[in-house]
Amino acid sequence: MHANNERLAALFRSMADLLAAQRANPYRVRAYRRAAETLLALEEDVTAIAARRELETLEGIGNDLAGKIAEYLESGTIRAYEELKTPLPDDVRHWATLPGLSDSLVTYLYYRLGITSLQDLEQLVQSHLLRTMPGFSGSEDALLEAIRRLAKT
Repeated sequence: MHANNERLAALFRSMADLLAAQRANPYRVRAYRRAAETLLALEEDVTAIAARRELETLEGIGNDLAGKIAEYLESGTIRAYEELKTPLPDDVRHWATLPGLSDSLVTYLYYRLGITSLQDLEQLVQSHLLRTMPGFSGSEDALLEAIRRLAKT
């Protein structure tokens, strides 16, 4: 097995897991998983394939993923991965303790909807849009009360 292939496959799997936690487009998550499988199945080092400019001929590797592979081979990292693994701010991560919210829902609200403050969260709940989101399990009233208590501290 080739080290670059294994490292890239591990990175792509991690990216898929992080994207799944953020409730990203399932096709995008699947693309990263498929790319990881393709890299692990290669009989030659991906570096040689990149040198021949043939990355996009690999199954499941399109222009975007080929660019990420090239970026890794040049720099040893993928900027998009570094951005994905940046943790939630502590005060936002704490929202998962509020009634009806989970870690994955909070991650989705922060990264995908741009909900970055308690005031934003309160407005979302008051708009009744939160109850339409998969993963919300609770009472809007109880959540609003908890948000207001937290805002006072």
